[in-house]
Amino acid sequence: MYAIVDIETTGTYAAANGITEISIQVFDGSRVVEKYETLINPLQHIPRFIESFTGINNAMVKDAPTFEQIAEKVHTLLHDKIFVAHNVNFDYSFIKVNLETAGFTFNVKKLCTVRLSRKIFPGFQSYSLGKLCDRLGIHINGRHRAGGDALATVTLFKMLLENDENKFIVSSFKNNSKEQILPPNVPKENYDNLPMVPGVYYFHNAKGKIIYVGKAKNIRSRVNSHFSNRTASRQKQNFINHIYSISFKECATELMAGILESVEIKRLWPAFNASQKRWEDVYGIYSFEDQNGYIRLAIEKNKRNLKPVTTFHYLINGQSILRQLTKNYNLCPKFCFLQTDHDKCIGIIEEYCNSACDKEENAYEYNNRVSDAIISLQDKPSFVILDKGLNYDEQSCVLVINGKIYGMGCLKNDQLSDNPEKLKELIEPIKENNFIQNLVNGYAARFPEKILKLENVPA
Repeated sequence: MYAIVDIETTGTYAAANGITEISIQVFDGSRVVEKYETLINPLQHIPRFIESFTGINNAMVKDAPTFEQIAEKVHTLLHDKIFVAHNVNFDYSFIKVNLETAGFTFNVKKLCTVRLSRKIFPGFQSYSLGKLCDRLGIHINGRHRAGGDALATVTLFKMLLENDENKFIVSSFKNNSKEQILPPNVPKENYDNLPMVPGVYYFHNAKGKIIYVGKAKNIRSRVNSHFSNRTASRQKQNFINHIYSISFKECATELMAGILESVEIKRLWPAFNASQKRWEDVYGIYSFEDQNGYIRLAIEKNKRNLKPVTTFHYLINGQSILRQLTKNYNLCPKFCFLQTDHDKCIGIIEEYCNSACDKEENAYEYNNRVSDAIISLQDKPSFVILDKGLNYDEQSCVLVINGKIYGMGCLKNDQLSDNPEKLKELIEPIKENNFIQNLVNGYAARFPEKILKLENVPA
C-alpha cells in the first residue's frame, strides 16, 4: 500500500517552519481506498508570500487542529505504507520532524515521483508538478493546495506504475539503490559512476554551473554522506534542492585531493563553499624566554602585536611541526608544551631530550638548538612528496620549490628525479595559497618518510 502525501507549509525547511495543510491519499495501486485532509494550525505566522502562493491565510488556520492533535491519525495512516510524494524528501522531512516532536517514531520507505518521472518519462523540459501534469494531460483541481496536488500526484503515480516497463519502481527498494536519498533532480547514473577512490567531486545546478566543490578519500562514500544526512535545516534543504548533477576528478592521494579542492574553490568560487573563502592562519608558534633563561616554543592563536615564528590554520598542523622539531633538534616536549602533565619527560624516555627540563642541560646549549629549529622553520626548503600513483607503475609527486608549492602530478617510475627543473616539465603547475601551504607543510611534518629533499636549488 502507498500513502501519497502533499503538504503546504510556512517555509521551505522543517527545522523552523510549520505545516498548514496535509492531504494523505492511501492508494492500493489502482484506486484511492482512504483519504485524510485537514488544515493545520502551524502555531506561527504565515508569511504574506506563502499566503499568496497557497491561498492559506492566518484566519483559515486559526481554529484548525495543531499537528500534535492529529499526529496519531497521521502516524496510523503512514507508518506501514510506502511514502510517495513529488520531491519526497521535502514532505517527508516535515512529517518526520513533526511526528517525532509529538513522540512518534517514523521511518518508512519512500518514492519520489520527480525521480521516477525522470526515468519513466525522460526528456521533458521540466519535472515540476504543474508542468509535468500539463505535459501528461493531468488536471490539477486546486494547485498549491494539499488536496489538489495530492490527487494530481495519485494520477501521476498511477501512470508511472502503468508505464514502468523497466521496473524502476521495484528496483528503487533494493538495498544498494540510492533512489530514496538522492536529491530529486540528480540522475542516479551520476551517483553510480562515482569511484571509490580519492578525488574531488563537483555539484552542479540546473544550468550546469558548479555550486559546490568537495574533496574525499573515497568519492562515492563522501557524496553519499551529503545525501544520507538529511537534516531539516534551511541551509541543508536549500543546498540539496539546488543540486542537479555530479561530476568528479580522481586523484592519487587524499593530499592531492585536498590541494585540488582548494585550487578549484579559489578558481570557481562556488556558491555553497564557505570554509576556504575567508581562509586565514589562526595559530602561530611563538617563542619566549622563561624565568630560568630557557627559550620555549608554544602554539597560540595569532596576536596582532606579536610576530610568530610560523603560522598555520589547523592546530594539528602546528602540533605536528613542533613534534618534528623536538625530534630533529633534541628539544624538550615539556618546554614546547607538547607534554603538560607532571610525569617523566617523554623526550627523556625516548632519548631525544637532553634533560633541560630537569636542568641537567644549561640554557645556553639548549637555546642554541632552539635557535637552529626556528631558523629551520624560516628556511624555504625544496622537496618532493612521493606517494602512490593512480596506477601501479607510477608515483604521485607534489613539488615544493623554495617553500612554494609548484605543482603536482603522477610520474612513471622511470621519470622520478631529484632534479627540480626536470620535475617541473613533467607535472602540472598550480596556483598556491595559504591553505595549500599549510596542508602540504603539515603533511610533510607528519610523514617525513615520504619526503625527497632537493639540494642546491637556485633561489
